[in-house]
Amino acid sequence: MSAPSAFRPIVVIPVFDHEEAIGAMVAGVRATGVECLLVDDGSKPSCAAVLDALDAADDGVHLERLPRNSGKGGAVMAGLRAAATRFGATHAVQIDADGQHDASDIPAFLGIARANPQAIVCGAPVYDASVPKGRLYGRYLTHVWVWINTLSFDIRDSMCGFRVYPLASVLPLIDSERIGLRMDFDPEIVVRAHWRGVPVLNRETRVTYPSDGVSHFDLVRDNVRISKMHARLFFGMLWRSPRLLWRKVAA
Repeated sequence: MSAPSAFRPIVVIPVFDHEEAIGAMVAGVRATGVECLLVDDGSKPSCAAVLDALDAADDGVHLERLPRNSGKGGAVMAGLRAAATRFGATHAVQIDADGQHDASDIPAFLGIARANPQAIVCGAPVYDASVPKGRLYGRYLTHVWVWINTLSFDIRDSMCGFRVYPLASVLPLIDSERIGLRMDFDPEIVVRAHWRGVPVLNRETRVTYPSDGVSHFDLVRDNVRISKMHARLFFGMLWRSPRLLWRKVAA
């Protein structure tokens, strides 16, 4: 890892069969001047070919290829490790491949991270009319559970896939904890980081659903995974609650 005074960000984009949207997302990221690492999470050949072409066309675009699909969380964690080991990054911006996030907000997120290098900077979505109402209401249930499991309102939206990770704090976490590999990853990692005392800052950002019409969120299976995750975190919160409450009193 680089010296503590350095600030070296890279954008990590997990990709699974988003060949119609990923080109525009990469163009948006590169327009901010930040390099990006595409993590091919076992995509089909047509998407893999698009990723190969993006990698070949721009020295600021890099490709990490997983041999089989490991889920969004598995792909992000592989990308975070590669960001540190391959590129010496201190911070990684996670952003989704499907075009729902506004890449032009990356400099604002990085500005907050540069000023607060120990913190996770989480996106707080501002939705337009494209958001599915079922997904929107489901997210609020997760928000409530996250507030319970952290005994705080510090995390405004734990499911937004647009955030900045300080790798010095997050890599030891993912190497020592068993974190969900699929759609349960986003809320679980930020809750566990919060438990460890990693500050969480929130930044509003525009979110649309999604530009290529492809979503890998399975309404039944992913909601079951997320419900099980909340149950695990709840029991984890119970034995941590004295320390979490003392932290609030001492703040």
